[in-house]
This record gives sequence, structure tokens and C-alpha cells, in this order.
Amino acid sequence: MEVEGARKNEAVISFGPEDLKEVNLSHNDALVIQARVVNYDILRVFVDSGSSANVVFKDAFMQMDSQGYHLEAVETALFGFAGHVVYPEWEIVLPLTLGSPDLKKTVMTFFTVVDSPSSYNTILGRQAMNELKAVASTYNQKIKFPVGARVRDVRGDQPSSRKCYVEAVRADQSETRREGKKLRVDEVRGRVLEKGEQELTWISPLISEHQLNILPGSHPVKQKKRHFGPENDKVIDEQVKDMLKAGHIREIQFPTWLSNVVLVPKSTGKWRMCVDFRELNKACPKNHYCNVPKI
Repeated sequence: MEVEGARKNEAVISFGPEDLKEVNLSHNDALVIQARVVNYDILRVFVDSGSSANVVFKDAFMQMDSQGYHLEAVETALFGFAGHVVYPEWEIVLPLTLGSPDLKKTVMTFFTVVDSPSSYNTILGRQAMNELKAVASTYNQKIKFPVGARVRDVRGDQPSSRKCYVEAVRADQSETRREGKKLRVDEVRGRVLEKGEQELTWISPLISEHQLNILPGSHPVKQKKRHFGPENDKVIDEQVKDMLKAGHIREIQFPTWLSNVVLVPKSTGKWRMCVDFRELNKACPKNHYCNVPKI
């Protein structure tokens, strides 16, 4: 095939069985290479065709001598795949070189400097890929680009790629734990209990969420409304109001399962309000390791 506008003397880039000779199969590794930025050999360079920008992380950038290159402030935010927002520090045009001294290619390309923890030093996005006229293959663990009438390739570093992945997973788990602690402070609106107060006012579903495992073929049951007498109705009404205020329950208009409450006397002479879940219990698998009686 001939691409309109392409130079006829440009080399054809292709991948074949010979490109897999040094690849550790089977794998799901990202393409992580070594590149030269300014006059520094940079390890852990992530080739990411899904990124619109080239990124150099601030820790790596501060170790380079970028004198003679103009830094510009950046006001546009970067949006990650998961929707998170990163605000870059600067933008700078730097020379990027791939290949070896005998066959290499250098382009001047924009890098966005980001102050964010990362297991990578640099990310090469579509901008650098297009300027290099490069084609990347994660399966073959290579990036290829034309140098005149020849094709140069740079092989990925699979051990480094896997190490970066492990570090990223650990960092993500640590961040999740930190966020969990933050949620417990910010989103679980609890305080020191006073006599008669509810234990917690609200729990984020990100911290704890309960789901019912209903047996297939089970049909919802709506119990008939029970009457407990004026005195007990007053107790139920007060406890329901407390639970609504605390956010433990909420009103719904069209319930599928409907169970009555049950008042159980406490040793203090007061009442504990429970729910008659016998019909619901019948529709759920038995827990043979739990000896707690069901009401």
C-alpha cells in the first residue's frame, strides 16, 4: 500500500518473527525503553501511545542540566485515564534521541514537567511518536522508526517494565490505604457518643458496603403490617426518627422486600427495635459457620 503524501524513499516499518527472538513470552508488559534527553541517558522511559503529551517527571528533570532551554508555565491541566487531574509545573522543548551513535534519530519535542510520584522517569506520548515517525509494538517489545532509508529499532526492557509495574501497584495500594484513612475522618461523620446517640451517622460505600445474596428463583415477600399498640408504636416511631436522622435508613416509595419491626425487651427495661427478616433469611444461602440466631 502507498500512503498519500508519504515519501517514496522512506523505509517500510514492519514486525516479524525475528523481532521476538529476545522477548520473554508470554507477557503483558508495557514498553519501557532507554532514551537520551538533552545529554542524559534516561532509563525507565514509558512508551505510551495513549498519552497525548510527553511527560518528564520533576524528580528526573531536576537532575538534568536544562540551561539554555526555555521553561514556560503551563495553565492547562492533564487528565488521566481514570479522570484524575494533574497540574503540570512547566513545559519545555528538549532534544530527544533514540538509537545508537551509528544509527540514531534526534527530534526537538515538547515535554511537560509534572511534579507527581511515578515509577517512570519519562513518558513518550503521541507527540514524540509522530515526530519520530515511530511505530511501537508492546507484543514485540520494540519501537521502530525510520532513519533515512533505513529502520532503527529500540528494544524494550522487560525486567524494568515489570519492576515499574510492581512499584506502581504498591504505590496505588498505599494511596488507597491513605485515602481510606482520610475517608474515615472526612466522610464518616462520627463523634464522641453521648447517652442515647447513634454510634455512626453515615458510612461511605467506599469503606463498607453490604449486599444480599438471594437464591435464584426467590420471590420478594411483603409482610402484612403489624400493630403493636399506642405505647410500642411511640417507641418504634422515635427509634425510626433517630435512624433516619443518623442516615442509617432512608425512605423508599416502592419496596420489593417489606419486613415488620420487632420490639425486644432489654435488660435495662427499655426496648430494642429489630427487624423480622425470617422471610428474607429463607431466600438467602445458609451460613453454616455462623451460630447467631436469626429473628
